[in-house]
Amino acid sequence: MSKVSIIIPFYNCPFIDQAIKSALDQTYHNVEIIVVNDGSTKFIEKINPFQNQIRYFEKQNGGTASALNLGIKKATGDYFAWLSSDDIFDKNKVSTQLGFMKENNAYISYTNYSLINTHNQLTVKMAGKSFKDKIDLLTNLRSENHINGCTVMMKRQVFSSIGFFNEKLKCTQDYDFWLRAVQNYELYYLHEPLVKYRVHDQMGTRRFTDLLLKEVRFLQQKYNHKLIQLINQERKGQI
Repeated sequence: MSKVSIIIPFYNCPFIDQAIKSALDQTYHNVEIIVVNDGSTKFIEKINPFQNQIRYFEKQNGGTASALNLGIKKATGDYFAWLSSDDIFDKNKVSTQLGFMKENNAYISYTNYSLINTHNQLTVKMAGKSFKDKIDLLTNLRSENHINGCTVMMKRQVFSSIGFFNEKLKCTQDYDFWLRAVQNYELYYLHEPLVKYRVHDQMGTRRFTDLLLKEVRFLQQKYNHKLIQLINQERKGQI
């Protein structure tokens, strides 16, 4: 029975208890939950009730990528899943997605997701974006990132192949990782929404807009040529 490591980076987030609870409530039971405190000074007490049910690590503040990487290095599972401290997993997330991956012999998959607000009210039922084929996905990745990191599940060996998250990137470590991954793996999409993604004023994409845009432009310039090559290869394969 495959083991899944759910890694939750945490930095001053008031919703951390809800994230941990959603990981603990999974119907698939062979999971380990790793919470990485990235130098938090607030809301740490919300973790205390779960200490006997999770693996907990503390580090100096270094950003989401560094927290994820520490969790990955501490993980003992066959598969990796990332859960942001302000988001919520559907109770069947691991079971459904793991079954989907095994059916397709997938190394990496991502799913649809819903949007919620600070009061856990559903605002958008299906916010994900599907692509008709790999060319469509690659074309989209040239200009934007529609893959929600908390919907992703992958075999842990992927990190041995393409490396860890880039700790120099504070906002786009996920985008960079998908741009590397798509060069080596098929990214399988599951249409069912299995994550509740919380939209609120303190989320990083709203607080660091200028830095986010700067990093996006950097990544697009860095990977554009390779993505064009991959698109052309796919087109040749369709002839």
